[in-house]
Order: sequence, then structure tokens, then C-alpha cells
Amino acid sequence: MTRAAEHPVPDRHGQNLYSTDAELLKLLPLYLPPALLAHMQPHFERLGTLAGGPLDELAHTADINPPTLSHRSRTGLDEQKVVKHPAYVEMERLALSEFGLAAMSHREETLGWKGKMPPLVKYVLTYLFVQAEFGLCCPVSMTDSLARTLRKFGSPELVERFLPRFQSLDFDTLAQGAMFMTEQAAGSDIAATLTRASQDEARQWRLSGDKWFCSNPDADFAMVLARPDGAPAGMKGVSLFLLPRRLDDGTLNHYRIIRLKDKLGTRSMASGEIRLEGAIAHLVGEPGRGFQQMADMVNNSRLSNGVRAAGLMRRAVAEAEYIASRRRAFGQRLDQMPLMQRQLQKLRLPAEQARTMVFQTALALARSDGGDASAYPLLRILTPLIKFRACRDARKVTGDAMEVRGGCGYIEEWADPRLVRDAHLGSIWEGTSNIVALDVIRAVQRENSLPVLQAHFGALLAEAGIAPAFAAALRDALARAAELAHTAAQEGGAVLARQAASALYHCSSAIAMAWEGARAGSAQRVGWAQAVLLHRVLPRDPLSAGTVPADWNTAS
Repeated sequence: MTRAAEHPVPDRHGQNLYSTDAELLKLLPLYLPPALLAHMQPHFERLGTLAGGPLDELAHTADINPPTLSHRSRTGLDEQKVVKHPAYVEMERLALSEFGLAAMSHREETLGWKGKMPPLVKYVLTYLFVQAEFGLCCPVSMTDSLARTLRKFGSPELVERFLPRFQSLDFDTLAQGAMFMTEQAAGSDIAATLTRASQDEARQWRLSGDKWFCSNPDADFAMVLARPDGAPAGMKGVSLFLLPRRLDDGTLNHYRIIRLKDKLGTRSMASGEIRLEGAIAHLVGEPGRGFQQMADMVNNSRLSNGVRAAGLMRRAVAEAEYIASRRRAFGQRLDQMPLMQRQLQKLRLPAEQARTMVFQTALALARSDGGDASAYPLLRILTPLIKFRACRDARKVTGDAMEVRGGCGYIEEWADPRLVRDAHLGSIWEGTSNIVALDVIRAVQRENSLPVLQAHFGALLAEAGIAPAFAAALRDALARAAELAHTAAQEGGAVLARQAASALYHCSSAIAMAWEGARAGSAQRVGWAQAVLLHRVLPRDPLSAGTVPADWNTAS
């Protein structure tokens, strides 16, 4: 029989995004214990199937049917609510209830696994989920991060009262979280926060003021920064409060959603402006340490931003590879053409760097949360590194991958436009690129993170067993990147923050990729590590061919 000719417009819809990801399958045994990986395999498979088909369809439907704001009930009651399309609600059920993405880190049993689930499992599931739906992953991350901050800084009474709802997998009773920080004048300058907190006759805290950009604005609870009456100006006067959407009697708390934002991306998920009108709230932690406590929530969300950027890049690259392997032009498949091969390679490198840095950062988080004091300085610098560089790379990778599909890639029926629009969020929310690059430098200054980072990646390099010349080049590059970061940390050197953050990210990811390649027996991954060093770190003549030095491939 003659095989039917393939349709000239390749469509990857329906593929399993887990089982077709050959690199993910190679890497997971390096990072997860065998028993846990075996247990999670069917769950990864199931989510991969959903993300490649039904979840992708739900995401498209929710994207073109964004939420609306209803101010009154049909009987005239003043009851604001965000009206969500059923497709979005079904995605909420999948993420929050069926897979427990927000509750997982706060439970002793999830998906049939007894005991605490390591962060990497949550991030692998998120990595798969976000390849279909990005917008919902923001509320998922904020819910997870709010529960973490509440457990860490809340009083025993607050934790006992509210944490169970964040641990629940029952879709009808589980709580969603948000954080309301941004104000028109303050922006990233938290010290300029104008929202006020005062105590009434019953000693309840009441919040008044406007918050300008609040995602998931109808969340059950939000962490809010406000300045108590009589508190000093500046950062030391800002405290952290837990704001419930509904009061104990079931009525809505005293704040209003003024309007919803008309956003470039993440259209499926509501973001709004909120006016606090004496809203009842609960003080979290020490007065005057609001930002320091909120920073834990922000950093957790920043790591999630990096994970989501990695997932977006993976989806974009996989789509481009699929098209290039099946689309024919001028008598050849696209992936047989040298220029296309080069273009795909330029897409793969940042996507694989981000994937590797997700894994490395997740392990550092697990060690830090497990009580390893030496892991915290490493986590403290890896988190802003991945937020800074991966989120910026995602903007270019998704745009360039869209080009591979050609004209169809510009059509909203395909995922490409949604990926491009959503990718621009990561380098804005939870700190713009400048803010996050400066946070890398603060980790150097305040946590002495540079020696810890050098020691960690130096140990990986020693284990890798790669060609001596290549290992020496990586070691030297990391030392020079660390020196640049040290200079940026000195007085007047902050102008180098972005350059230093990129250098540390590229050198660290290249070393970790070389280690992964050697451990997994993947010459391709070692080759990608070489390409990162050659094209993103070392100086080179733009008029040269840029080939890998011969001695980099000599066995050790």
C-alpha cells in the first residue's frame, strides 16, 4: 500500500508532551530517586497527554474568552465576582485539585506519594502544564507561595485557622491565593507604599488604599503590604497582612475590584485594580518587616516564573522542531537545510539552559528547606539568575520559533501567538529585569553567594569527566564571571549587574549541562554546553565560523 502523503501544514496537536520530550526523559533519572520517578511516571504521562491535547484546547478557549467583572447579582445585591469561562474553571480543577500543584508542597501525601513531595516534582508538573496554559500558573504559584509565607511567618493561630484550606485538594473548599503589592506611585519601590493599616475599637486591622495591579483579584486570600498608622516612613514602616476575600459571616470583605486589566497576555486569568475600604486583615509576622517576609513569597514566585519561562521555550522549540521535520520546501525537509538547522540550534540552547537551571535551583530549594544552611546562599543567587535570564530568553525564543511555522504562526488558531504574548510577562512581574539583576548583586553582597555558587558548580565540573581543555575553559569562564559579579557588587559597580547576571547564568548552566551530558551519556548535551560557552560567553570574531576547538572534544 502507498502511504498517504502528509498534510503540508504540520499539526503537532495530540502528542504527549512528556513522552515525546527525549531530553526530559534522560534528565529525570539524574535528579529524582528511582522509586519516586517510577511512582510519578504515570502522572507525568497523564499530564503530558492532557497538555498536548485537551488542556491545550481549554487554554485556547479561555484565551479568547477572558474573564469579566460582575458588580451585582441579578436580584440587585452588591456582590462583585469575577466571571470565568468554564474552560478556565476546568483548568483550575485540573491544576489545583487533580494534580495538586499549589498544595503539593504543603501536604504529607499527594498523588499517592506518602511524605513531602520534593520541589522538583512540582516543577516538572508545572513545566508540562505551562506548555499548554500559562495564565493559570500565576494563581497556582501565588497560592503555593502564600501558603509557604503563611506557614513560615504567621502566628500559630493564623496557621491553624487558614493553612488547611491551602492544603486541600477538594475543589469546592480549597483556597486560592494572591499578593497585592503594586501601587501606582510605588511600583518596585516598596518603601513608597501608601496603603494604610489602622486598628479599630475591636483591635482588628483595617486596610485602606489602592493596589494597582492585582492578579487573581478575587482570590480567597491575599498577602498585602501596608503601612500601619504611626509607622516610620520607608521600608521599615511596611508590614505584611493576610486579607480574606470573605469574612467569618460569609459576606464580602470591605474592598472592591475597580476594573479588570486588558492585558497583552495571560488573558485567561483576571488581573484587576483594587480599592481597600477598611478591609479587615490579619497581621503576619513582625510589624515593620513586611517586605522581608513578603520577599520569601516573591522569591518563590520568581523561581516559578523561571520554570514557566522554561516551559514556554520548550513548547515553542518542540513546535518548531516538529514543523521543520515534516514541512517540505524546494524538494527538502526544512530540517535538512543548513540555515534551518542553525536556527533550531539557536532556539534549543536557551531552552535547554533554562531546563537545566530549573533542575539545579529546585535541588537547592529542597536542600535549603531541608535545613541545609549552606544551600540557602546558593538558592538565593540561583533564583534571581533564572528569573532574569530565562524570562528574557523566552521572549526571543517564542518569537523566533513562531517564524519557523511561517504565516500560520501569526494566526491565533495556533499556540504561537499566545506563547509570544505570555512570554513577555516573566521579565516584568515580580521584578523587572533591572530589579532582578540588582537582586543577584544583593545576594553577592548580603549572602556571600559567590563562593557557594563557585563551589557547587566546581564540584559538578569535577564530577563530569569531560575533556580537560573544555573543563579548563569552563572553570576559567566561571572564575571570570564571578570576578565581574564581585566588581558589580562594589560601590558604583551596579551598572554591570545585568552583564554579571548573564555571565553567571551562562557559565553555571554550561557546567551543569556538561555534567548532565556526561552522566546521561549524551554527547549532544555536552555539545550544547560547548555551544553555550562558545556563543554566549567567550569573545569571538563575528566574521568567523565559530567552530568548537578540537581539544574540547578530547576525552579526559
